[in-house]
Amino acid sequence: MHRAAERVIALYDAHGRQWDVDRRRERQPDGTARERHWLERLAGLLPAAAPVLDVGCGSGTPIAQTLIALGFTVTGVDASGMMMELFRSRLPAAAAYLADMRGLELGTQFHGLIAWNSLFHLSANDQRAMFPTFARHAASGAALLFTSGTGHGEAIGRLHGEPLYHASLDPQEYAALLAENGFALREHVVDDPHCHRNVWFAQHAVSTG
Repeated sequence: MHRAAERVIALYDAHGRQWDVDRRRERQPDGTARERHWLERLAGLLPAAAPVLDVGCGSGTPIAQTLIALGFTVTGVDASGMMMELFRSRLPAAAAYLADMRGLELGTQFHGLIAWNSLFHLSANDQRAMFPTFARHAASGAALLFTSGTGHGEAIGRLHGEPLYHASLDPQEYAALLAENGFALREHVVDDPHCHRNVWFAQHAVSTG
């Protein structure tokens, strides 16, 4: 594993405010969030006012803000203190936890789970371990939305001049992990034209008990 993997949280603490400025500029020509297409897809599977867990929530813009505007209750989780500060100041009514997603145990379940631009900052082994975590927090029929790379490997991006770690599994392994943890894959899109991300959209099994 690249040593940059150990500095992801520290980088967001150091550069979080400028990252937030840059993130808020990522809009479609009509001013809506680039991710709105997928958030609306997720919303279509959720009961009204359903609870949603935003794993790696960042500053809350645009994911949590959009979901709250659509009428859902959002709980944000992020390991960066700077991201939590921004999230809480922007969305004071939303539940928010300063916590590492690895080994997350909130003791409750959600109808929607999102790991947008966050899961891919974990090592391959840590990503594998996240799928049982998603399952533990998934209510019957819960929708899961996350982004990934295109194939197995590590990549180093830049965050304001410093190396920012990314990793990905093979698509076949993501599909297998979803199935093993009770999620049915609904759609997988590579380089989605709406947001230029590799997007996974899945749904947890509906309980018959």
